[in-house]
Amino acid sequence: MSDTTELEAAAFRRLLQHLNVERSDVQNIDLMILAGFCRNCLSDWYREAAEAAGQPMSKDEARERVYGMPFAEWKAKFQQDATPEQLAAFAQAQRRHG
Repeated sequence: MSDTTELEAAAFRRLLQHLNVERSDVQNIDLMILAGFCRNCLSDWYREAAEAAGQPMSKDEARERVYGMPFAEWKAKFQQDATPEQLAAFAQAQRRHG
């Protein structure tokens, strides 16, 4: 493994720590509005990378790796219903980025 790969892996682990421990209050919809990706996107990218490396992985397995726990558990602990304002902002962001 190259130094670059190790550094990238460390940065990814830090991103997950930040999103799931330090900022579990930040909702996925807010990430989507502001950045165009969320924790679910990260888990999809993780699964795609695993499969490209010949390591099949289910959606649930990838989400557990990204969320640090089963998705249903994370959702029950931290996910809130989207507000009408968030839904409107999400729709507007989709039009800008679409």
